[in-house]
Amino acid sequence: MKVLVACEFSGIVRDAFSKLGHDAWSADLLPTEKPGNHIQGDIFNSLGKWQFGLDWDLMIAHPPCTHLAVSGARWFKNKEVEQRQAILFFMALANLDIPRIAIENPISIMSTVWRKPDQIVQPWWFGHGETKSTCLWLKNLPPLMPTNIVSGREAKIHNMSPSEHRWKDRSRTYTGFAEAIAKQWSKE
Repeated sequence: MKVLVACEFSGIVRDAFSKLGHDAWSADLLPTEKPGNHIQGDIFNSLGKWQFGLDWDLMIAHPPCTHLAVSGARWFKNKEVEQRQAILFFMALANLDIPRIAIENPISIMSTVWRKPDQIVQPWWFGHGETKSTCLWLKNLPPLMPTNIVSGREAKIHNMSPSEHRWKDRSRTYTGFAEAIAKQWSKE
């Protein structure tokens, strides 16, 4: 299967699919943190038939949430242009001609602007004792099933101390979540 992981610099989801034998690629404006198939640049230059002639079978997209997440609602009134651009980018991903699509984002205004997510998952469903409500908008994919429910549900991501790299640390996908995505959606 040809898998595109859009807006991923970490390589975590890409590698989960690669380990299962898929032709998986990450794509982001940033360089990848891990060696592997990665396209650095504008995601829309990487879609459909691109320089390697691939048609994607599945896309997992992680569009930036800075101007969409309800956790930042207090700043929305001063960022109308940025928010509109974020909505357009999210919708451009959702409307791509790829047979199966999953878009991941925190609880956001997309539930009102577009539609409610098909599923909301938590890291503790997949072996990580933390809370982080993650919405999934799905096209031709089933909801994920928990693989390793654990206790110790702590809001580590929410309570991270401010730092230069906080946004990157908050945006990385948990490995257990990535493995569940790859294993369960490889069967579809």
